[in-house]
Amino acid sequence: MSRPQLAEARRVRAVELFEEGRSNPEIARAVGVCAESVRRWRRAWEEGGAPALRRRPATGRPPKLDDAQVETVRAALEQGAQSHGFEADLWTLERVGVVVERVTGVSLSRASVWRLLTGRLGWSLQRPERRAVERDESEIARWITHEWPRIKRGR
Repeated sequence: MSRPQLAEARRVRAVELFEEGRSNPEIARAVGVCAESVRRWRRAWEEGGAPALRRRPATGRPPKLDDAQVETVRAALEQGAQSHGFEADLWTLERVGVVVERVTGVSLSRASVWRLLTGRLGWSLQRPERRAVERDESEIARWITHEWPRIKRGR
């Protein structure tokens, strides 16, 4: 159960206990909240009934991209950066913003691109490992097994 769902379930249980005539401290112990929360809930319940304690949809500005547009962006990003004309197959916030604008026509700030990637798409920051192109794993393994012990012994 998500955190908002759990909070609503507590309030619904409190309403059941209000209707049974239980006291505020008793309800607070039963649902695991402080007595002040129960007093606030009781006032809301007395003024508006059980619907007053139900979860309400989030307020604020609606997102610039609807769910269908987000899925279009996801599909475009999964094709890789090179398929969109970038040299390296590496996504940056600026590059993602360019692709979002190309496929949806909506311009997003860097912060909004970050929220889109982490919040709505569930992606996370990934940094490429920096390794020299000339790196030779077999030579490194040989050096660790033969040279390093010799150096460590001081010979």
